[in-house]
Amino acid sequence: MLLAVDAGNTNVVFAVHDGTEWRGRWRIATRSDRTSDEYAVWLMALFQHCGLKPGEIDRCVIGTVVPAALYNLRRLSREWFNVEPLIARAAVDWGFDIRVERPQEVGADRLLNALASQHHYRGPLIVIDFGTATTFDVVDADGAYLGGVIAPGINLSIEALHKAAARLPRIGIGRPQAVIGRDTVAAMQSGIYWGYVGMIEGIVGRIQAEHEAHLKVVATGGLAPLFAEGTAVIEKIDPDITLEGLRLLAARNPVPILPKSVRDVP
Repeated sequence: MLLAVDAGNTNVVFAVHDGTEWRGRWRIATRSDRTSDEYAVWLMALFQHCGLKPGEIDRCVIGTVVPAALYNLRRLSREWFNVEPLIARAAVDWGFDIRVERPQEVGADRLLNALASQHHYRGPLIVIDFGTATTFDVVDADGAYLGGVIAPGINLSIEALHKAAARLPRIGIGRPQAVIGRDTVAAMQSGIYWGYVGMIEGIVGRIQAEHEAHLKVVATGGLAPLFAEGTAVIEKIDPDITLEGLRLLAARNPVPILPKSVRDVP
C-alpha cells in the first residue's frame, strides 16, 4: 500500500491507497516542530481505527511546501514504516515538461495538481487551488506545466482585513444573499466572496485570452464548492487532485532505496 503525505502551509494530509482506492484520509495542523514520533502516535491510532497495519505500507511519497517539515516526515516513513519516501520535487520524473525559468522554485503541490489534472481531464486547462494561497496553474495540451498565478488565500485576506482595521470584526466565509451588505458583517462577506469571484473570473479570462484557446477549469481545495456556486467558469471540482498527483508520481518513479544506516537499526 501507498502512504501519501501532502504537507501544506495549514494542514498535513495523510492518505493510504491500496492500489484500487483510497482507504483513508486524515489531516493534522502543520507544525514544523512536530516530531516523527508525534506524527506516528496520532497516525497509528487512525490506522487501527480503519483496520490498517503499518506493515502493509510498502511505499511512501511526500509532497510539501514547508521545507522545515520534511525532516520529521522523512523520519516517520523510515522509522515507523521502514520505507524510504519519494520526495516530490522538480528533479524526479514528472512525465511532462516544466516550462518555467526556475523549475526548482515551483511548489510541489502545483506540479502535483498539474500531473493529476492532465491525467484525468487532459489539457489545456487551468487548475485553481483554494489553499493558504489561491493558485491558478496552467497546463498545456501536451501536459506541460506553463506557470500560473499566486494570489492571497481567502482566509489570509479575512484575517488581514480584521487585523488592519480596528472596527472590522473577524468573519466567516459564506455566499451572501445580496451583493449590497446591509450591515458591516454582510458588507465584509460580500466584499470577500464576490471580490474573489471577480478575481477568479478576471484571471481565468485573462489566461484564456493570453493562451488564445479555451482551457478547461478544474478547482480543488476546501472552498472550491463554495466559489463554484458563484461563477460558471469553474467546470469541475476535484477534492482529491493533489493526493492523486502523489499517487501518480509514485507510480512513475522507482522505489527509493532505504539508507543502510536506517535498515540496520534493530
